[in-house]
Parts: sequence; C-alpha cells; structure tokens
Amino acid sequence: MTKNKLPSNKLWFRAKNYGWGWYPVTWEGWTVTILYIIFIVYRGNTVSKMFDTDSSFIFRYFFEIIFSIVPLLAICYLKGEKPKWRWGNK
Repeated sequence: MTKNKLPSNKLWFRAKNYGWGWYPVTWEGWTVTILYIIFIVYRGNTVSKMFDTDSSFIFRYFFEIIFSIVPLLAICYLKGEKPKWRWGNK
C-alpha cells in the first residue's frame, strides 16, 4: 500500500476575493505568516526598549520591516495564486 504524496505545487496562499493580496490556507502558509508576525512584534519590543538610548535605531527598525516584507511577498508569490486585482467572484 502506497501513501498518496501531496503535490509539490500545493498552494500555501489563496488570492483574496476583493483587492490584491493573499491569505494563508495551509499549515505552511500559516507558519510563514505567524513567524513574520512574531518577528515584527519582537523587533517592535526591541525598538521600544532602545528608543531612549539610540534614536537611529528607529530608522533601522523601519528598514528591517521594509526588507522583511520582500521575502514574505516572494514566498506568497511563489507558493500562492498569481496576484491580480480582484473584485469578487466572477
């Protein structure tokens, strides 16, 4: 008896019905999303602790956030439906 293997092209993210973007639909997608949120919250707490001692730290925080969005979008693009503007189910 052989086990059915999941296809490697399984979508982790589905396209939103309205607007542009994705939402997670598998445990892999949820894992990526939760890890990203944990990173943002962790870095936000670090900024609030360091704000009084190093004012340039806030600028580094914003650059880290901006650059952390790039891998998140890349994963969503590669493992999700192709993005396009949607306005409901047609």
